[in-house]
Parts: sequence; structure tokens; C-alpha cells
Amino acid sequence: MHLNQTNHYKRNILVVDDTPDNLRLLSAMLTAQGFEVRKALNGKMALTACQMVLPDVILLDIKMPDMDGYQVCQQLKADEKTCEVPVIFISALDDIVDKVKAFDVGGVDYIAKPFHGAEVVLRIENQINLRLLQVQLQEKNFLLQQALDDLKASQVKQIQSEKMVALGQLVAGVAHEINNPISFIYGNLQYAGQYVQDLINLIEAYQQEYPKATSKIQQIAKDIDLNFMITDLQNLIGAMYRGSDRIREIVLALQHFSRHDEAQMKRVNIHEDIENTLVMLQHRLRETADHPAIVVVKDYGNLPLVTCYASELNQVLMHLLNNAIDAIEEGVGSGLAVSVAEREWGVRNQSSEKEVGSGGWGVGNQSFTPYSLLPTPQIRIHTELTGLNMVKIAIADNGPGIEESLRSRLFDPFFTTKPVGKGSGLGLSISYQIIVQKHRGQITCNSSVGKGAEFAIEIPIEQQER
Repeated sequence: MHLNQTNHYKRNILVVDDTPDNLRLLSAMLTAQGFEVRKALNGKMALTACQMVLPDVILLDIKMPDMDGYQVCQQLKADEKTCEVPVIFISALDDIVDKVKAFDVGGVDYIAKPFHGAEVVLRIENQINLRLLQVQLQEKNFLLQQALDDLKASQVKQIQSEKMVALGQLVAGVAHEINNPISFIYGNLQYAGQYVQDLINLIEAYQQEYPKATSKIQQIAKDIDLNFMITDLQNLIGAMYRGSDRIREIVLALQHFSRHDEAQMKRVNIHEDIENTLVMLQHRLRETADHPAIVVVKDYGNLPLVTCYASELNQVLMHLLNNAIDAIEEGVGSGLAVSVAEREWGVRNQSSEKEVGSGGWGVGNQSFTPYSLLPTPQIRIHTELTGLNMVKIAIADNGPGIEESLRSRLFDPFFTTKPVGKGSGLGLSISYQIIVQKHRGQITCNSSVGKGAEFAIEIPIEQQER
């Protein structure tokens, strides 16, 4: 029954009774009141009639051969198509036990024989009106839920937009502020190194020209351990040079990651974006007092340049990698980490960074060595070009995994599996909007408890500018 039905619509009543006289009586009574009446002599015929045309109300006799009214009602309520149809039981019995059972199996009302025409019509109309109100309430609930979902989506979109603007400005500002002094340091280290070498050469020349130094000079050389200082000073200059160079790489990665001035689509190298994101996360991948180092296994395919919104795609990569690290840290905190001895054994026996041993467990079609035998926790990044001109990026971890009951809600706005204060519930929802709505792609999660999780995103190689 639908809300757009008019007053001219004849309500369809199915009368089920094994007594023909009762059928004729009820049919005549209800037809005279403007109802469309169908008749069934037994339960099997009634079930068939409901499948052919769904009635608005069913009048169902209790005492029938082969299949009584209770059994018929149970089957009606078990069928998704007929479960919402109101069932009014009719019977000559006036036993309280029968009434209780009638309501217990799903009946909504009870009429005792002999029939009183006005009572029957009133009870039917009451059930029709109740059903109409129920449908109206369901539709209003649906509209309300839709409005709530739209509001959440709008909030997420606004947060995403504001977050991207703020992130881009922050990263670009930080990169600019760091870049100036580090460029000064990096540029001058070359001269500092040359000056130090010139001084060392001068000292060595003095040692050759004046091999017999005074006692004061000899004492000073002994106190400062001159030979060690000369060697270590050269090492320090080299270390500072490498450190400055590393900071320059990080600044460059920050600039590439934010892509502050690249709001429009452009062709990018996906692997470079992944590498830049990993540079940003090096501090979380290193070994700490709380967890061993996380090994990143890269399984890159041969990808062409991909047209995309680069800064937003980087945000998705950042979130998925951060989630993978969080999952591994959670597993370590839960006692899933391997012992130092196992890790050292694994390191000595690990064949290569890009190959994973056979006999491991997998997420999707990806393979991992069993967690108890891993040298360290792992994140595997797999990229490939699919046959539909799509690029796939899969990020898998060997953390504790995600329960099946939670996976269906992962991309809902404001839903998070993390403890209070450690997750906003927006990361995956924003990622979903970026991949599905903005890039016309898809994002999926494949996981089971104890076997890690894999998030895979697929986007077209080319995008149509909106």
C-alpha cells in the first residue's frame, strides 16, 4: 500500500476459511462496504493468493485442515513480501489461550464467530488506517534519515574543504619558513667543510715543518686528542651535510604533498606521491621503545601518469598509511608483536624487501608471512594497472584486523573504531568522498580479525574536468 492511493482505491481483503458458508457471508458483507474480496478455502491457497496479489488485510480462520491459521500466519510473517500485511484471526473459539497464541504468531486482532457486520468492518478499517499511518511514519523516517545523511555529507564536505585549505596553507608556510634557513645552512656547510680542511692542512704542514713542538703545544694536542678531533670533525661535517640534505628532501616532500597551488586536476606520478607521503611518515615507521620498526614492502607496478586532484589524493594516501600504522601499533599494544629474537632471526633469513615467503596468510590476493614469524610488522603497498584503464593502489597491514560487524560502517561520517580522543571518524568518510565522488573511483576494505586489513582504491587514469 502506498501513500498516493486515493479514496477510490478498493482495499483488497483476503478471507481464508475452510467453511464455504463463512466465506460467502464475509464476502457479501465486505463487498457491500466497498472492499474487494478474495477467498481461499485453505492455508496453501491463501499463501499462493498473497504471492499473486498482496492484500491490504487478511481475515484468517484458525481451525483449518492440513495447515491451521497459526501456521499460515507464521509463514506469512517469515516472508519479506507478506510480513507487513495485517492478519486478523477469526474463530468460533473464545479461549484466552487461542487469543494469546494468535498475537504471539503475529496476528494484530481477533474476531469471534458469529460475525457482527459493523464490528468486522470497523476492525478492518482500523487495521488499514494503522497500516497507512505506519507506512507514513516509515516514509517520514526515511526522509528524516535521508536529510540527516545529507547533512552529515555536507558537514564532511565542508570540513574536508576547510581542512584542505588549512593544511595546504600550513604545509606551504612551514615548508617556506624551513626552506630559507636550511638552504642557508646547506649552502654554507660546503664552505665550512672546505675551511676545516684548510685548517687541517695547515696543522699538518706545521707538524712537518716543526716536528719538535714546544711542551705547551704538545700538552694542548694531548688534551684535545688532536688526531681523533681531526678525524671526528670531518665526520661531523659529513653528518651535518647529510642531515641538511635530508631536511631539504623533507621540505620538498612537504611542498609536493600539499600541492598548495594545484587545486585543479593534473597528471602526476602516483609512486612519487606515495614516496613523498612515506617521507612524511618516517618518524612513525622507525623503531621506538614501544614498538619495532615497521617494514614498508613496495610492490609497484608499471603505471602511467594519472590525472587527478593531487593534493586530495595525497590526503587519502596519508590517511590510509596512518591507519595502517595505527593498526600495527594497536596489535603491538595487544601483545601481538614478535620477540626480539624472532625478529633478528627473521632479518637474517629475509630474502628481499620485495618478496614475501610462501605459505603466508593473505589479505585479498596479497600474501604475508605469518605474523608470529615476521621480522617486524609490515605494511605492503601494491600498485597495478587494471584492465579497465584504472589504477589500483592497495595498502595492507598485518595488524589485528577489523571485525566484520564494523566493516560496513567504516566509511560512515563520524564513525571510528579508535578509542575516544584518537579518531574523529572523518578520515575514511573524507577519503570515500575524494575517491568515489570526486575521482569517480572506488575504495574498499578487505579484512578479518587476526589477519590484518587491506584498503584498496581505484581511480581512472583520466578524469573529465568538472
